[in-house]
Amino acid sequence: MDRRIIGGKARPAARKPLPAGGPAAAPAVKPVTPAPPQVQHLRVDEGSAGQRLDNFLLRCLKGVPKTHVYRVIRSGEVRVNKGRASADTRVQLGDDVRVPPVHGLGRAEAPAAPPREFDVLYEDEQLLAIDKPAGVAVHGGSGVSFGVIEQLRRARPEAKFLELVHRLDRETSGVLLLAKKRSALTALQDQFRARDTTKRYAALVVGAWPAALKLIDVPLHKYLRPDGERRVRTVAAGDPQGKRSITTVRVAQRYAGWTLLDVGIQTGRTHQIRVHLSQAGHPIVGDDKYGDFELNKALARGDTVPGLRYDGMFLHAQRLRFQHPSSGAELELTAPLPAACQALLQRLPTAA
Repeated sequence: MDRRIIGGKARPAARKPLPAGGPAAAPAVKPVTPAPPQVQHLRVDEGSAGQRLDNFLLRCLKGVPKTHVYRVIRSGEVRVNKGRASADTRVQLGDDVRVPPVHGLGRAEAPAAPPREFDVLYEDEQLLAIDKPAGVAVHGGSGVSFGVIEQLRRARPEAKFLELVHRLDRETSGVLLLAKKRSALTALQDQFRARDTTKRYAALVVGAWPAALKLIDVPLHKYLRPDGERRVRTVAAGDPQGKRSITTVRVAQRYAGWTLLDVGIQTGRTHQIRVHLSQAGHPIVGDDKYGDFELNKALARGDTVPGLRYDGMFLHAQRLRFQHPSSGAELELTAPLPAACQALLQRLPTAA
């Protein structure tokens, strides 16, 4: 401190008076208002050609929540070449994808999916087939942060290309096919669209399935509930909202009060097997959307089958037959029943 000698004593120097109003205020900083999000037009390049629209957008719109991406697609705000498009639309080279103003661009991304490998049923340089567990989504979105595809990509960072060929419901287990090359993806998806593949499912249903009921040819209509959840219902033949849906059914084993079915689909509609079997009066055990809810709860508590609690949906993609995308050789892949399903069957008494 500066001291001055006044009358033989050292005293502090007089302080300069502060300006009226107290200490000087810091310069005011005018808040910057972020620019509102704008409509974007994304051009599909060669590396993205053939992708599903939802996957294309999820990769382009980094930082935007997946639930929001699916919401704008469902609402019709995303346009491909000025036309409405669904999540499973395949974008092509040169397509113009219009994206509405979206918030979240530039924000920190959600934590990456944890790397995970799954039981491999078949693998070569063209494709990968795994045994998907029940309860695991095939991809993120609609309230799910990540699924099989995101986890596999994290587990295989060296993979230059890895895409889902088809889908399974989250609660459905079994054979899931993925492509490791774009040429393989295109060839396999062509087979699925042309119905040149054979898919067989194991389904345990409530009650005694009628021996004469071997084919279900009932149109289905997909809709959204008020809370945004996707659902499917049967409609009358000729209803313009319905899409023709064909399911074949064979009895594999009869139990007292239950039937194990071998089910095939000739069309790949959303929730097709679940809705068709429920509409026939024999819902799938453990189905939380179209099933017998009270029975499902009793099974989960262990009140129905002595000594066993079963909490899951008994629908398993057991066999898949298709042609190899490169060699053309016929492949048939089989996934064993999950341990929980086997344990349930072992405790059910067979029908007399």
